[in-house]
Amino acid sequence: MAGGLDVSMDTWNFVYACLVSLWLHRIYIYSVTAFGISLWIAVQFFTTKAKRKDEHSNGNLVSSEVVEDKLVNGYATLQPKEVYVAGVKIFYGSQTGTAKRFAKDLAEAVTCFNLPVEVISMGDYDPDDCLAEETTSKNICVFLVATYTDGKPTESAAWFCKWLEETSNDFRFGKTYLKGLRYAVFGLGNSVYVDHYNTVGRNIDRWLWMLSARRIMTRAEGDCNVVQSKHGSIEADFEAWKSKFLNCLQALCRGEKKPCSGKCKKGKCKSQGKQSKESSNPERGAPEFENAETEELFETTSEEEADAEEAGGPDSVVDVEDLGKIMSHMKKAKRERELEDGDAGMSLLGETSGRKEAGERREMITAALRDALTKQGYKLIGSHSGVKLCRWTKSMLRGRGGCYKHTFYGIESHRCMEATPSLACANKCVFCWRHHTNPVGTEWRWKMDQPEMILREALENHRNMIKEFKGVTGVRAERLEEAMTAKHCALSLVGEPIMYPDINRFLRLLHQRGISSFLVTNAQFPEEIRNLEPVTQLYVSVDASTKESLKRIDRPLFKDFWQRFLDSLKALSEKQQRTVYRLTLVKAWNVDELKAYADLVSLGKPDFIEVKFKINGHWCTWIDYERFQELVRAHVDSGGTQTFTATDYTARTPHWALFGSNQRGFDPLDVRYQRRGKVRDISGC
Repeated sequence: MAGGLDVSMDTWNFVYACLVSLWLHRIYIYSVTAFGISLWIAVQFFTTKAKRKDEHSNGNLVSSEVVEDKLVNGYATLQPKEVYVAGVKIFYGSQTGTAKRFAKDLAEAVTCFNLPVEVISMGDYDPDDCLAEETTSKNICVFLVATYTDGKPTESAAWFCKWLEETSNDFRFGKTYLKGLRYAVFGLGNSVYVDHYNTVGRNIDRWLWMLSARRIMTRAEGDCNVVQSKHGSIEADFEAWKSKFLNCLQALCRGEKKPCSGKCKKGKCKSQGKQSKESSNPERGAPEFENAETEELFETTSEEEADAEEAGGPDSVVDVEDLGKIMSHMKKAKRERELEDGDAGMSLLGETSGRKEAGERREMITAALRDALTKQGYKLIGSHSGVKLCRWTKSMLRGRGGCYKHTFYGIESHRCMEATPSLACANKCVFCWRHHTNPVGTEWRWKMDQPEMILREALENHRNMIKEFKGVTGVRAERLEEAMTAKHCALSLVGEPIMYPDINRFLRLLHQRGISSFLVTNAQFPEEIRNLEPVTQLYVSVDASTKESLKRIDRPLFKDFWQRFLDSLKALSEKQQRTVYRLTLVKAWNVDELKAYADLVSLGKPDFIEVKFKINGHWCTWIDYERFQELVRAHVDSGGTQTFTATDYTARTPHWALFGSNQRGFDPLDVRYQRRGKVRDISGC
């Protein structure tokens, strides 16, 4: 019994001694334990990171691969990874073949990512049909474009560039027309031609940006001038850019696109990662493909665009919302010039008076106005006239139908010239789709160009714009040839054509060339309407039916605007040729005044309200243009004594243009085309 007790005591003493030893050395034990836990955490972290890196580098670039397991209803299902890049489309515009060669080289390099790649000549691509589809395709669009003579695009890229420029400045497409399209631009040029170096690449970059397309990397420029080339040759410039592009594409395929830091001003990105040594040291080459991991990936805007906005230069883009500020600056500058002129006049009173007596007048088109209208696609003529190609002219050249005047009156849209002999107007309408870029006035107080010069240059500019469609995809050769000779002139481009003092002489010149005339007036010049010589068809814009709504909508400059409006409609009723009311109805502005509109119709008696154009049970809204030319020649030869009326040159309306027809007003000789997923544009000239 005593022996058993001794064994128990010895065991207890041993355990007690161990516990005391552990307690006395507890600090060391805690330290070792903490070190072990830290070491285990570090090993787990680096092991997991290495595994993830291996997964990304082992060909998981095609985003349709199966990469993830999930448990659904007790079964393991395979889930596809999100598609970040569906493919790459490489567009090139080349004159000597360099851009084409670069495009094929880039396509070959892209195939290593197992991505679909397509090389497309800009001359074989129709941006009007297809480019908007890239906003949802998840493709990356690459543009390799050369700058040709005098800063112009190559022949194959001319139509693409023209369409893109017009679209970026056309409010009907909107600023977000290409939102979602991702792109990169590499320009080819020669710095020997300083004034036009890489102009085309810069323009395409800017126009795409204006339509809300997103850059995946900054635009690059290749230089054929080996002395100034950053990498010694244009081939080396391309190789350096290609390495960056492939790295960028690889990151996009993994979905690793990093956002901008947000420290941006006026579209110029200030992200820290973009301030690379390369940008500050032009002599240093681009980093290699493998070492380019550090490059930030984000959308940015071109430096030229940001600088132009800050400087307010002629190429700056002006939002509609900013027009008020612009107009204020212009008015302020005008007042300053008038004060300067006044000071000079005080010291040179006699000379100034002599000038006024001599009737010296300033030009209507100022430098700022010329820049604004040119940007909108106008071809300006002399000091107060202009011409522009209508979108329906382009449509009919391609056999896709004409404007409403083709359906209603038989006009051939591809042979119609849209022009004006006066950019000035007497109204400042709230719905003006010209953004009030044209001057305003109640009388002609500018220098006046001769009508012969205006018509000659208008036809020449119109033909030159038509020539640009030669070789464009879808354009019908026979219609292109017909379009070279204008048959109709729509004097509805901008401004008030009837303000031009020599408008009757201008109309006679049109008719002498066998060109029909469609003139639009805003009903503020009744005397001019009465004195107007025969016009093929005279339109009056009826924008409101009461004095209050007309003042609110048209914002006329004349104090007696309402009486002028009524007198203009009375003068219209006295015209013997075809007359038309063009009603402009704006929701919440003037659509509730139907009774007042009916009273105005009774006052002006426009032809296309009365049923006199339904003859013997047949509608005769079309125009016999040859008959009109015969009648107007007889009228001129007789000194105005031989008159004629609208019914003398009517033609029977074809069945397809009538209400209720299966064609619904669309010419069966053409092919109706509608953009997929886009709202139809039903606007017209």
